Amino acid sequence: MNIPFSVTLAKIVKELNIETIYCPGELEQVKIVSVDINRPGLQLGGFFEYFDSARIQLIGKSELAYLEQFSEEEMDGKIDKFFAQKPPVVIITRDLEIPEQMLVSAKKYGVPLLRTADATSAFSSSLVAMLNVELAPRITRHGVLVEVYGEGILLLGESGVGKSETAVELVKRGHRLIADDAVEIRRVSNKTLVGSSPENIRHFLELRGVGIINARRIFGMGAIKVTEKIDMVIQLEPWDPGKVYDRMGMDNEKIEILGIQVPSLTIPIKPGRNLAIIIEVAAMNNRQKKMGYNAAQELLEKLGMIGGEDNTDWDAY
Repeated sequence: MNIPFSVTLAKIVKELNIETIYCPGELEQVKIVSVDINRPGLQLGGFFEYFDSARIQLIGKSELAYLEQFSEEEMDGKIDKFFAQKPPVVIITRDLEIPEQMLVSAKKYGVPLLRTADATSAFSSSLVAMLNVELAPRITRHGVLVEVYGEGILLLGESGVGKSETAVELVKRGHRLIADDAVEIRRVSNKTLVGSSPENIRHFLELRGVGIINARRIFGMGAIKVTEKIDMVIQLEPWDPGKVYDRMGMDNEKIEILGIQVPSLTIPIKPGRNLAIIIEVAAMNNRQKKMGYNAAQELLEKLGMIGGEDNTDWDAY
């Protein structure tokens, strides 16, 4: 799958504390577009078929030990052929001594050459985790993202339905705001969605009649969070007397975002309903369901209604 996103080498160097040995230009100008990385054992051996030149290349103790068994002339030739493929960056791990020919070839072909003190496996895990987030497929949805009892709740609904006001009430009750108005959602794995706010509007809230407020400055650092996994989507909508709403909670509704199914609820709004408390209960109930407990199922079992046909009209009660 082609990923239309990139991350600068400067950001990778800063976040992972990498030493720059050589770079032909500014680190900001080097863009990484592949979430995959490569340890070029086969390539140093001369096999370049299926080689992906967009991947970051990691060279550790094994690769250098392999090169050292050759004569200086043979080693120089293997290194030169490898750098001739022009990978985006080559990173040496474990603070290993860099062969002189690597620096020569890096300058010859304009390939950035970096070094880290971390062990190869540990550094690989950190690098892949970072790339999965930075290069993840993403969309932006109009809504509010809050953390309630450790659950990431994405509030959706038409403009003016009360999403921001509900978020303020939740923050006042000790929960945390991640994003208001625009929620940037990233698919960081096949099972996980992570939401955040665009940096230029982070921590700001719009309250009609009041204006723009900064949640971090008004409520403190404990009231905000930069990112949060999305565990549930709650759709807020004005109460429709003609619509039948779920009374039992047996139907596990889901909504698809970036190909991932997320538990979903529709909560109708009308005067007198305390949305903040309802969302708190929904968050706790969603956590219980993930742990294997369903209150509606237990009630129906106690009433002897599980396993057989039941024609009870619950809306009549």
